[in-house]
Amino acid sequence: MEFETLTQDIDGVRTVVKAIGHGPAVLALHGAATIEGYEWARGLAERFRVYLPFHPGFGESAEAPHISGMQDLVVHSLRLIKALGLERPHLVGHSMGGWMAAEIAAVAGERFGKLVLNAPAGLNHPDHPGADLSQIPPDQFPAYLAHNVEVAARYFPGGSECPSVEDFVAAREKESPALGNILNAHGMGHPNLGRWLSRIPNETVIVWGNRDRMLPASQAPLWQAAIPNARTLIIEDVGHFAMQEDPRTVTAIGDFLAK
Repeated sequence: MEFETLTQDIDGVRTVVKAIGHGPAVLALHGAATIEGYEWARGLAERFRVYLPFHPGFGESAEAPHISGMQDLVVHSLRLIKALGLERPHLVGHSMGGWMAAEIAAVAGERFGKLVLNAPAGLNHPDHPGADLSQIPPDQFPAYLAHNVEVAARYFPGGSECPSVEDFVAAREKESPALGNILNAHGMGHPNLGRWLSRIPNETVIVWGNRDRMLPASQAPLWQAAIPNARTLIIEDVGHFAMQEDPRTVTAIGDFLAK
């Protein structure tokens, strides 16, 4: 089964979406970079039709310098869902994509099925701080992304699933200002996100690797307590890239969505 490439014009932004599989629709939102790719979605493709958009300015989508915060991406995503003709898709978000999915569900949850928040960013809780990206040496990034460093290392220069060094650097240079446009307002989150989560009507699972060094799993109870119909799934001995480190993570997500 191969990935298809779909293209939509959303408010003048050429938006590229990878799609794979057959079955109920799942919209999967990536994090603050596209380093780890989207191959993980093959684990859902036998049961679901998975749509994996590149956010504006990321991956194969066009740049969008007008983006000035997460709310712009929420509106972009809602318009993209309409353009794709999706009816009540399940919503999956990882890291920054989890923050995005949470905000989408808080304002328009009735338009979706179930919600999966995989190590979501966004809360910025002072007692459970995430890693300070500016303080991580480049050669240490893989160790922050996966407990088994070899898993994350394959997405970086010299790794088996990394493009050329030139392409890797070009992608980061493209995505860095796009990320900056999102974070300029409030950093990696919103000060009122915790207040909004109670509006989420969707059945929700919060997935977290217990060895996550990027965003600590100690945040999971905060999310579960704030979302009315939520439960938590802790994955043992994996880090921020739980879906890449342990394929059983993807299977568990699929089982939740299929019930």
